[in-house]
Amino acid sequence: MDATPAVRLDGVSKQYADSYAVRDVNLDIAAGQFFSLLGPSGCGKTTSLRMIGGFTDPTEGAVLLGGEDVTALPPNKRNVNTVFQSYALFDHLSIADNIAFGLKRKGVDRAEIRRRVGEMLELVQLSGQARRRPRTLSGGQRQRVALARALVNRPAVLLLDEPLAALDLKLRRQMQVELKQIQREVGITFVFVTHDQDEALTMSDRVAVMNEGRVEQCGTPEDVYEHPTSRFVASFMGTSNLMAGTYRDGAVVLDQGPALPVGQRDGMSDGTTVSMSVRPEKIWLSDFEPGMEVLRGVIRETVYSGPTTTYLIELAPGVTLSVLEQNTARARMEDRWIGGETVEFGWRPEHCLVLS
Repeated sequence: MDATPAVRLDGVSKQYADSYAVRDVNLDIAAGQFFSLLGPSGCGKTTSLRMIGGFTDPTEGAVLLGGEDVTALPPNKRNVNTVFQSYALFDHLSIADNIAFGLKRKGVDRAEIRRRVGEMLELVQLSGQARRRPRTLSGGQRQRVALARALVNRPAVLLLDEPLAALDLKLRRQMQVELKQIQREVGITFVFVTHDQDEALTMSDRVAVMNEGRVEQCGTPEDVYEHPTSRFVASFMGTSNLMAGTYRDGAVVLDQGPALPVGQRDGMSDGTTVSMSVRPEKIWLSDFEPGMEVLRGVIRETVYSGPTTTYLIELAPGVTLSVLEQNTARARMEDRWIGGETVEFGWRPEHCLVLS
């Protein structure tokens, strides 16, 4: 089995004047993977994507596609295609002609073009719409046309630069599922740029979380969410209760508040400045198990969000935790806590993360 990565960034940096947009990034993206570059605006994810596509030249390092160094090659010499946020469709052309545009420029014969365009229309569920113009389509349909136009060229790697950002929330969630299904069906490596954590978790086989031009952590969605390796990743990947303190004798002594037992931590010595993290959905408000650390606090805010209710609980002055509870079929409105009530809450020791 060939283990050559579909994409390799080898010590890649991009410098503008005195600042770095990307700094010393090393990434291997396996063939057939749905890989996401995730991070806030300005973290370097789009610059990294553009260097893979050949639209931006790295200041240092090398870009390899399928084991071949393509750092010096222009975009049209790389076996990649890109789907942009704007879609960049030609409104004067039909859907079919938009999809066929790249094939015609390559001189592919008409019969082959018709066959491949028909395959793509079926793949993106637009069969029977071939003669329509892009301006008559919905946002989701336009996104499908842009995807088909890129895939019809059979690239080894498809680059996607926040292609769902312009869609409303409901359609965006629908397209997330469809895009992942299409990627599995065609088996092409997708490199997807997004600032949306839920999007990356939903769609990706692997995620690289970027911050200030560097990769902070790379792994499966489960690894990155459940086992963040830095304070930034813990705070950026969903909601996390981060509390600053000092590790001492198997507990974190909060800067503001009590000492919270966390158990002995390998390689961590007393006096280490740490951040302690517990996800809101990992905190229990009832039915505590043996071995749980049970605390008391005061409800300061109750936020109803349909499927869930979030409680903001004051543990100590200046220390407020977010607790997420599912609104199950057995839950009643009158059973929810209200502001000012004192409650007990706790968590399993293994769900408490301590970051030095």
